[in-house]
Amino acid sequence: VHIQANLEDALVQEALKTGVDLREYSKQVELELQEVERASIRDYIKESENIASLHNQITACDAILERMEQMLSTFQCDLSSISSEIRTLQEQSVAMNLRLKNRRVVRRQLGQLLDELVVPGTMISTILEAPVTAPEFLEQLQELNAKINSVKEQAFRETMACADVQHVLEKLKIKAVTKIREFVLQKIYSFRKPMTNYQIPQDVLLKYRFFYQFLLANERTVAQELREQYVDTMSKIYLSYFKSYTSRLMKIQYEEVAEKDDLMGVEDTAKKDILGGLGWPSLKNRNTIFTLGNRGSVIGAAELEAPIIVPHAAQKSDLRYPFESLFRSQHYALLDNSCREFLFLCDFFMVSGASAQDLFSSVMGKTLSMFLKHLESYISDCYDAIAVFLCIHLVLRFKAIMAKRNVPAVDRYWDTLLELLWPRFEHILELNIQSIQSTDPQKLGFLDTRPHYITRRYAEFSSAIVSINQTFPNEKVNALLGQLQVEVENFVLRVAAEFSSRKEQLIFLINNYDMMLGVLMERAVEESKEVEGFQQLLSARTQEFIEELLAPPFGGMISFVKEAEALLEKGQLEKLRGEEGRVTQLARGFSSTWKASVEALSQDVMRSFSNFKNGTSIIQGALTQLIQYYHRFHKLLALPPLRSLPVRADLINLHHLMVELKKHKPNF
Repeated sequence: VHIQANLEDALVQEALKTGVDLREYSKQVELELQEVERASIRDYIKESENIASLHNQITACDAILERMEQMLSTFQCDLSSISSEIRTLQEQSVAMNLRLKNRRVVRRQLGQLLDELVVPGTMISTILEAPVTAPEFLEQLQELNAKINSVKEQAFRETMACADVQHVLEKLKIKAVTKIREFVLQKIYSFRKPMTNYQIPQDVLLKYRFFYQFLLANERTVAQELREQYVDTMSKIYLSYFKSYTSRLMKIQYEEVAEKDDLMGVEDTAKKDILGGLGWPSLKNRNTIFTLGNRGSVIGAAELEAPIIVPHAAQKSDLRYPFESLFRSQHYALLDNSCREFLFLCDFFMVSGASAQDLFSSVMGKTLSMFLKHLESYISDCYDAIAVFLCIHLVLRFKAIMAKRNVPAVDRYWDTLLELLWPRFEHILELNIQSIQSTDPQKLGFLDTRPHYITRRYAEFSSAIVSINQTFPNEKVNALLGQLQVEVENFVLRVAAEFSSRKEQLIFLINNYDMMLGVLMERAVEESKEVEGFQQLLSARTQEFIEELLAPPFGGMISFVKEAEALLEKGQLEKLRGEEGRVTQLARGFSSTWKASVEALSQDVMRSFSNFKNGTSIIQGALTQLIQYYHRFHKLLALPPLRSLPVRADLINLHHLMVELKKHKPNF
């Protein structure tokens, strides 16, 4: 079976190649093996002692290992026993831990219950004996409130222990309620003493606001009684204070106020000049109707929230105020007291939203009604539009201040004020518009070309309303001012028509437009519609007046220039050939008279216009127009039909003319 493998052996193959006899080779190998075996036996015999010693050692090790095996087996048994004991201890520990946890839960709940139910002696003695203002009374009152709530809760759960403490807590509650009621009523009654600063007892009540919270939770009837007492007391106090203050304020108003005849279009009489000027009474005890002056400061940042007016101090100093200043002082006092009162009510009586609004109305309602009746009575006979308009803007600003303070208590009152003031303001403006509309220029007496007092009234009044209206723009006001402006423009045209010459009419129109424009630009917004309208009217009338002014001394030259330019446009220049004599006369006449004519023109303008700046501007415009006409005259004489005229040598050089004008009129 293995012959093939043996044949592949290297030694076998080498033997086959060398031709060795396998039998001999086998015997030889067998002899060698026997020799090796004998040598091995000799070695074993030689090492027999060592082998015996090794055998003994192995036997000894086996014995030791057997004993160790026995010991380990014993240890294993012991460990099994210990593991079983550990498991038992662990089970016992878990059980003990669970019992401890359960006992702690029970102890905590039971301890809490005992703490909530047990009434300590300290609480009893403090509630019975300590004054209500003492800190310990407030502290024990809070504890008492907590215990009362706890007993109610436990009684609902049918806890038997509640019956042991309920009667004690009830007696303590009655005692606490009695003491608190007496204290709060005492503070409320202190408001009624004359000259009392009621803010001081209010601050004290806020310090003990928990008293009312305790009453509200435990004795609502007493809480309601105290609330009603407070509302009744403060309602009367505020009404009395503000009624007295309003009455004393009205005594320091300007003695002379606007009446129904003090309208913009009413004739200026010797009775009084509302605008100001001749016959103006002392400003100390007077107010103005059409002029804003310093009255606008009442809505400025400095005066809006300034301290209120003290009437008796003003009377001692003999000071008088316009109605809007009294209105500001009256309503700033109302604003300040309303904010404080509303916040006090919310804080002490623990109300908010609609409930807070209702409670505030109960306290301040009578005062607000008194204010509305007083204002309604006053403005029904008021004809001072600026005062009414300033009051409107005071209301808008006060409303914004209260919104910033997050106090909505008086919002409805502000709206009611505006509902009273706006119609009156519109009515007064409509009366002024009607007065101008119905003014007959022929009944105004002597007329001259200077600015009319009615237009000055309008300018002052319009600039006042526009400047006030900037912060809270109102389209209704703009519409009424537009109507007033139209009527004033018509009035100016009606008065101008009373003058016989067109020149006087233009002087009157320019003087009035310039005055109104100047007042508006000085005191109102320069980009207002009124300013833009009067600028256009002034520009148009000024240009027309310049033409009217140049006509007497230079009308011949101006007419020729316009006629010749018309022929030039039509291509009919040949018609100018018959005008040589006229042209020669015009050129020589201009050269000989222009200086005197310009001087006379300048003097005439300065006499006609009250505004020096306006007069100077008109002179400059006239001279500029004159130079333009003369320049066009030059150009026409250079055309073929007139080019050969000898009079061209007499023409004044344009540059020379401008230099000469500069000498006569340095501002040109």
